[in-house]
Amino acid sequence: MPLVRSLSVTSLNGLPQWEDEDLPVEDLLLFEVAWEVTNKVGGIYTVIQTKAKITLDEWGENYFLIGPYFEHNVKTQVEVCEPPNGAVKKAMETMRTSGCQVYFGRWLIEGSPYVVLFDIGSAAWNLDRWKGEFWDASQIGIPYHDREANDVLIFGSLTAWFFKELSDQFEDKPNIIAHFHEWQAGPGLILCRSRKIPVATIFTTHATLLGRYLCAASIDFYNHLDQFDIDKEAGERQIYHRYCMERASVHCAHVFTTVSQITAIEAEHMLKRTADVVTPNGLNIKKFSAMHEFQNLHATCKARIQEFVRGHFYGHLDFNLERTLFFFIAGRYEFSNKGADMFLEALSRLNFLLRVHRSDVTVVVFFIMPANTNNFNVETLKGQAVRKQLWDTAHLLKEKFGKKLYEALLRGEIPDMSKIIDRDDLTIIKRAIYSTQRQGLPPVTTHNMIDDSTDPILSTIRRIGLFNNRTDRVKVILHPEFLSSTSPLLPMDYEEFVRGCHLGVFPSYYEPWGYTPAECTVMGIPSVTTNLSGFGCFMQEHVADPAAYGIYIVDRRFRSPDESCNQLTQFLYGFCQQSRRQRIVQRNRTERLSDLLDWRYLGRFYMHARHLALSRAFPEKFMLVPNAPPKTEGFRYPRPPSVPPSPSVSQHNSPHQSDEELDEEEDERYDEDEEAERDRQNIKAPFSLSAVPDGKKKQHGEYRN
Repeated sequence: MPLVRSLSVTSLNGLPQWEDEDLPVEDLLLFEVAWEVTNKVGGIYTVIQTKAKITLDEWGENYFLIGPYFEHNVKTQVEVCEPPNGAVKKAMETMRTSGCQVYFGRWLIEGSPYVVLFDIGSAAWNLDRWKGEFWDASQIGIPYHDREANDVLIFGSLTAWFFKELSDQFEDKPNIIAHFHEWQAGPGLILCRSRKIPVATIFTTHATLLGRYLCAASIDFYNHLDQFDIDKEAGERQIYHRYCMERASVHCAHVFTTVSQITAIEAEHMLKRTADVVTPNGLNIKKFSAMHEFQNLHATCKARIQEFVRGHFYGHLDFNLERTLFFFIAGRYEFSNKGADMFLEALSRLNFLLRVHRSDVTVVVFFIMPANTNNFNVETLKGQAVRKQLWDTAHLLKEKFGKKLYEALLRGEIPDMSKIIDRDDLTIIKRAIYSTQRQGLPPVTTHNMIDDSTDPILSTIRRIGLFNNRTDRVKVILHPEFLSSTSPLLPMDYEEFVRGCHLGVFPSYYEPWGYTPAECTVMGIPSVTTNLSGFGCFMQEHVADPAAYGIYIVDRRFRSPDESCNQLTQFLYGFCQQSRRQRIVQRNRTERLSDLLDWRYLGRFYMHARHLALSRAFPEKFMLVPNAPPKTEGFRYPRPPSVPPSPSVSQHNSPHQSDEELDEEEDERYDEDEEAERDRQNIKAPFSLSAVPDGKKKQHGEYRN
């Protein structure tokens, strides 16, 4: 009988412990394989980058990342060095002697993990042979014209080759865990299993290929999950070979994980396998030493956005910036998937409500979604130039006024305003006023769009008539470029911009996780999400009253689009009715939710997936006890006992109740320290594995919202 090593509940540096010393724990290696290692394409880059530190703390020098080599990325992100691990070094040298370029170094992110990078171009001469081997292994053919799929196959073949060379040095000892992310890493997993390389494999899908395509086509996806002809849909969209690679990877993996419950349901229908573990995405949370420092950052960053707004709306700045709220939506330009269509419709209805109720609140909405442009438009640049000119003029006159006032006070005289402001000064003031006159309306976009007439956002703006008129209480600005601190227009990084806004709005229809609302949460900024996003489902499960904590969840699954749009409109209108004090209270609560999204807590699910993979790949050597996912009972925030942050429509007889009156009411019922301590007690210890009682395991239907 072979000796069975039990994976214990405790761990040393994150490495499982065994009862005997036949297999030294320091020889166990963890590899994560992804196309986005050092190569930013989408959200997977954020997952891997933010998770690296906590994984490195667990695995130390035995943790490696594998990705493709791109020279421009390596020059700025990687410190090239020699591998300290002899087995890894020997495997790389073997591949190099066969003509393949392999690079090793430290990725210059938090934790500085080791990376192994394969140069796709140096191995391209093997493509035809590797296509034949892949066909023999999986019966999947790859068209010659799909360059990305060809590159992915080369990457996968190099990955499998590397694992073969590495495992050969360990004889019969199972020393390798390989975690593959998304379909681009899938061929490596398929080849490892077909060649019987002794590697414990995990595959994580962050979004199914076909799901993203179907949702982008405005199909009622979630209500027809069980009715799609999968092969037909993939073939019509010319992604059948990619879909086959993804599905084969899912079924070849020892452990299959998804990033959310909603994606697990989707994968069960699209990929025909139930997820073994759900691994929610987290972030590295850095708490401020002073409790309200993030509130001060909000005020500072908001002032910078206000400066931009002053320039953009010059000549039409007839609204009070102190009563102006900044909303934003950001992400890939997927008009329907990201919910931009519903957001614009809700803004039209919000504009109507604010005008009908004669509200003094103005809402400025930013769309930060990159599109094809011909650089900044002239009118936008002129606005910032005019603002700067007026600022310089004001400071020039202030210096002159200050000197004359100072001299008058020294003489003991009351200043004569007619002498302090002479004719030349009046001329300068009048010229400054005339310079603020403009013939047209403030532009709705900051750039010259290449496809202006067919752009979905601009076409919708024309349809609903939000042209930044003086009478509009909702103003719209499309910024079709990622934010940068070096921009001459809005010189702010994304994080600074988010901190300066009041509300992030992400009413996505297809969002397997949703990092944008998560990033808002850790920065203490309230956000709108949906029950079709992984983040929204996660918050519904862990927070008793998400809206009280600044997480507004729109029901896009069980309501019609019009009903969902009305619900979103009510959320936005209710937010506009809040007093300044209520918004501060809500931001405090939102920021406290950041503990839920910390990798220190969410990393437990990845740890369980790795343990499960070892027990399945090598059942004769490893046994996981217990064989159940970590529990999260009690990992939940209750509803705050104090006053709700959003005033109900019927709360006051007058819609114009003053902020002072609201502040007096809230001070009587809101104890922030007491509330914060109660919330902290609802976060459990980082990781524990215990048996799940019979009948307590959650079934598929229990996760439906």
